[in-house]
Amino acid sequence: MTDLFRAVLTTRGAAITSWQLTRYTNGGPDGPQPIQLIHTEGKFHRPLSIQSADAALNKQLADGLYQVDRDFVTLDAAHPVGHLTFAYRAPGTGITVEKRLTFHHHSYVVDVSVKTEGLAGPLDIRLGTNFGIVEWGEGFIGLIGPASLVDDTIEKDTPDTELERKGAVRWVALQDKYFLSVLMPTGAAAAVVKKEGEKLVSAGVRFAPPAGSADLSVQLYAGPKEFDTLKSLNAGLEDTIDFGWFIYGSWDIVKAVAKPLFYVLRFLYDYTHNYGLAIILLTVGVKLLFVPLQYKSYKSMKDMQVVQPKVVALQAKLKDDRERLNRELIKLYRDHKVNPVGGCLPMLLQMPVFVALFNILYMTIDLRQAPLLLWITDLSVQDPYYVLPVIMGATMVLQQKIMPTTMDPIQAKVMLLLPAMLTVLFLTFPAGLVLYWLTNNVLTIGQQFITDRYIFKKPTFSLASEPAVDAGSADGEKPAGKRKKDKVGPKPEADTHVET
Repeated sequence: MTDLFRAVLTTRGAAITSWQLTRYTNGGPDGPQPIQLIHTEGKFHRPLSIQSADAALNKQLADGLYQVDRDFVTLDAAHPVGHLTFAYRAPGTGITVEKRLTFHHHSYVVDVSVKTEGLAGPLDIRLGTNFGIVEWGEGFIGLIGPASLVDDTIEKDTPDTELERKGAVRWVALQDKYFLSVLMPTGAAAAVVKKEGEKLVSAGVRFAPPAGSADLSVQLYAGPKEFDTLKSLNAGLEDTIDFGWFIYGSWDIVKAVAKPLFYVLRFLYDYTHNYGLAIILLTVGVKLLFVPLQYKSYKSMKDMQVVQPKVVALQAKLKDDRERLNRELIKLYRDHKVNPVGGCLPMLLQMPVFVALFNILYMTIDLRQAPLLLWITDLSVQDPYYVLPVIMGATMVLQQKIMPTTMDPIQAKVMLLLPAMLTVLFLTFPAGLVLYWLTNNVLTIGQQFITDRYIFKKPTFSLASEPAVDAGSADGEKPAGKRKKDKVGPKPEADTHVET
């Protein structure tokens, strides 16, 4: 036992039967219980078991009783290193196996050396089945199951049956959202991943056939996906926390943005000691950073709202001449200095930041069991009373109401369904993620109010409720039936711009 985990190993097969993380808990009928990384349902090969191509020999090695020798029970600062040695001699065969495990105080890493005599053919050191997969959840981000780094390429897919990746093996792992187990071998020839059943997968490392005797070496890590802890191992394991994930794959640009934001979030936490407050402050900082882009997007949308009646008139007049319609629209936009995609481009530039923040707040173990206040006791799970998602949905409705739009009334009503759908979706999202989205919506509404009141000198809500102004036909003339009688005196110039 160390200050980080409590491990139980059996003399039958010299394998791991229990691995509990003392600093991470799950709720239960008897109160919080330490996280158990060992999959206990069903009979599978246990972690650190040895396998060869001989099925009968594998059974003998798995069921044989090993002699054990140890020099510790609990590790602490006064006794920081401990050794556990298992030895087995197969009767009448000359086959011997020795496993030596070295544990370290305040470390999840265990050094494992295996010495064998009399074994022929390739040898596998197994990571076990679902070791490190506490919950095979379904989500939007990342992959759960196996992962391996071979020849500097990470592979995360679960095979249909069995996959052998030959090459320079850095590590092979089994992972879920917050935890993982890893074997980091020295001199392994391949990483092996096998599907054992629905949401069941095993993994291991394969060593080349020994010449009568073998001296194998691996390091075992079984613990949380803490970014700094994984990075300190210098094996690229921090990439199992895929901050770059977006829809169907990992994007380098999102990952490049996510890591600095993650460091800023933790910096803010060091001062606030509350991840909820740190999320709010980080959202405010990102919002301030993008104020110029958001203002440009908002102004472009307002300009498009002004010219929209002329666009509609052109579309009606030239609906049978697409080529001329395109030319006239380009001329219209140029004359009014309006970019039809000007409202979208700033949003696209912000997209990597939004996705990066989404990933951080959805995936990082730092938010696990981190409280906000009152009823929000864990920012990594959904709001138990759905207060945050409902308020977030209300802010989305308000945001749509005050946002300039060029949509017709029917389209606008259809778009009002979007807040309802996103609210239902966010009901099951982590409270920390919903808090970020809610904070961003409130800041957007505040920014729009300030922009309308102090820059455009117009009340926000009257702006949103004003109907589109009929700007006349494409050639600038007023529609029939709406012309006023000319007054005596100079004829005023025709309006080409309507201030809203």
